[in-house]
Amino acid sequence: MTPRDASHYRILRLIEEQPEISQRELARQLGVSLGKTHYLMRALLEKGLVKADNFRRSDNKLAYAYLLTPSGIAAKLSLATEFLQVKEVEYCSLRREIDLLRQELETAEQGNTP
Repeated sequence: MTPRDASHYRILRLIEEQPEISQRELARQLGVSLGKTHYLMRALLEKGLVKADNFRRSDNKLAYAYLLTPSGIAAKLSLATEFLQVKEVEYCSLRREIDLLRQELETAEQGNTP
């Protein structure tokens, strides 16, 4: 999974949870610049994974509600599967590292006891 795919998955997940989320809030939650968020959103819109609708009752004419299209829902599920696989590999690797550190500490403590 590329970093871009991971960002797309996170955006699709956030939009599904909060359709009225602003690009500024997406940027904050993703930890990236507003410009990068705009770039990522444009890609999702151009691929037809997300559609943007203006709020009908919004005083702010720039306010949008983002909706996942059927293709967006399918893409999110596919990316979620890939994201989970990556995270499981990272988890196993981290678990091994933790076990090794514990063994090192136990060995060091046993060597230092009189």
